[in-house]
Amino acid sequence: MEHIDSNISSEEELVGIDEVQKFLNRSRASVYRYTNTDLRNLNPSFNPRKLNPEFRTDQKDPLKFHPNEVARFAKDILRIKEVTVEVFNTPSSATQNVLLQILDELKSIRTLLEKE
Repeated sequence: MEHIDSNISSEEELVGIDEVQKFLNRSRASVYRYTNTDLRNLNPSFNPRKLNPEFRTDQKDPLKFHPNEVARFAKDILRIKEVTVEVFNTPSSATQNVLLQILDELKSIRTLLEKE
């Protein structure tokens, strides 16, 4: 029985080459060979026989993959029976903490304005 489990809620939860390498249990070079890339075309059209990265705006942007795409590729192309792709929330960064403080401040300002 095939089992595909991916927990996705936002585009921030895309995975990089290192994570794909771990999910597929393949070498980094193999992951690059599987990937749908073209030097002449930054964003080639979908290829069902390849691992398709997310849209990039610059050639220097790192390759990122949606976990569902990694699971699809593992199941359909590599014929891996059980595929579990889990994306964990990253620990809070300083930027995230500042943004949360700003959000709290905005909420308190809104509450004060609504009281008037």
